[in-house]
Amino acid sequence: MTEIVNAGREQVHVVEEGPPGGPPLLVGSGLGGAWFDWRPSTDLLRDRHRVVVFDRPGLGLSPAAQAPPSLRRDTGVLAALAERERRPVTLVAHSMAAFHAEALARLRPELVQGLVLVDPSCEHEPRVPVRISPLVTPVATAAGALLGVTRLARVVGPLGRRLVLKRTSVRDEPVSGDVVRSVYGRGTVLGTVVAEEAAYREMAADLEDVRKRRPFPPVPMVVLTALGDVEGGKAREWAEGHRRLAEMSPHGSQVELPDARHMVQLDRPDAVADAVAAVLGHPAEAAG
Repeated sequence: MTEIVNAGREQVHVVEEGPPGGPPLLVGSGLGGAWFDWRPSTDLLRDRHRVVVFDRPGLGLSPAAQAPPSLRRDTGVLAALAERERRPVTLVAHSMAAFHAEALARLRPELVQGLVLVDPSCEHEPRVPVRISPLVTPVATAAGALLGVTRLARVVGPLGRRLVLKRTSVRDEPVSGDVVRSVYGRGTVLGTVVAEEAAYREMAADLEDVRKRRPFPPVPMVVLTALGDVEGGKAREWAEGHRRLAEMSPHGSQVELPDARHMVQLDRPDAVADAVAAVLGHPAEAAG
């Protein structure tokens, strides 16, 4: 089922699959991502799980956002979607979406049964001397609207998507070119991608503040580390950062994937499915 739902003060596009009584999975994409990035993974999960994949405000097929991207806004959206399930959910989060998943686990542990972090963003001691996103977001929104009106978005967006996917995955698009164009040909999406990029380090810094105030709950967690597009010292640094994330939970573990690039959900959907099984198969402790 596909629908637009209210999530706090925002509206988001949601795709729901699987048996209503199955273990609920709430799935979020990385910066600029769309619901169809998860198609190979949801194909392996939907028979046994209730899989809810959503597009953040302004991305995918979600309407334009009411508020600019921020850790607070996007954690609030995630919380509202989790509350719809009326039972704790397993969060499956790729890249930047891991910021929001971790923040929700710390701030609202009663909503979270476990986490699967898919090649998550990892910033060590992020600092933001000046916050630029409040200035960039209105400009990005206006630029996106202009690209949409002039139809340039239909050229620029799909081309940018192809270039990014070429670097981050060994696979082709999981959907038809028409579907890709229907998403990345939207001026709203292009403006939102720029706005999220501007807010990225601010979200990392805000998450660091949350870490100082709220402990991570003792829930099972698997961190998937893609090493197929990083080399040498950078690969070691990336893997080490993910090891630290896994160690936040007494029931955390890390899986390194030498053959996968950043879009693990496309390159290794089996690893995503295995991680979900590991999290759901682990008895979670009661969160305080």
